[in-house]
Amino acid sequence: MVLTVLLQAAEAEVASLNLLEMALKGGWIMIPLLLLGIIAVYIFIERLLVIRKASCKDTTFMNKIKDYINEGKIDAALTLCKNTDTPYSRMIEKGITRLGRPMNDVMVAIENVGNLEIAKLEKGLSLLATTAGGGPMIGFLGTVIGMIEAFFNMSNAGNNVDVSLLAGGIYTAMVTTVAGLIVGVIAFFAYNYLISLVDKVVHDMEARSLEFMDILNEPAN
Repeated sequence: MVLTVLLQAAEAEVASLNLLEMALKGGWIMIPLLLLGIIAVYIFIERLLVIRKASCKDTTFMNKIKDYINEGKIDAALTLCKNTDTPYSRMIEKGITRLGRPMNDVMVAIENVGNLEIAKLEKGLSLLATTAGGGPMIGFLGTVIGMIEAFFNMSNAGNNVDVSLLAGGIYTAMVTTVAGLIVGVIAFFAYNYLISLVDKVVHDMEARSLEFMDILNEPAN
């Protein structure tokens, strides 16, 4: 009996619904879901631009650094690092400023800058991960609220159960569930995609720093 009534309520206004009307059926729960969706899209686009810029590679960079160091042109090497303006160039720049000190000190300085650069790249990703988990949970909260509303209306109606009394609660339950899942899925895939891009940048930073240390360890001609 209850299942039949719920199905009837869900089908009552399907023909006349559009996307906006369906969203409004979700009630106030749709407001935090909308905000989470906007935040997720903003973080994704902003971080994508930053990470793409950081991943730009200059294939001649390390060769130029090697030539400048071997020729004793330290100022030229520092200028090249500043003009390149990438995470790995800032790491190399810090290493160059430590020339003349023990190799371990140079390596530690490079690693410290590398950690700071990674933190900059990952800025906001924790919020995106929270959105991926929080969206479905808020949607589920809307589901529970909607079902409570539907059964509350049903109990008050007694034997005179009207489908229209149940429609609001059921729409709240279903629409918020869908909206929460949509926000969660988008944020989840966006987060993992950005993490994969960050990993590539980190790998390149590690490779450049090792190459720089190899240059310093090469015997003088």
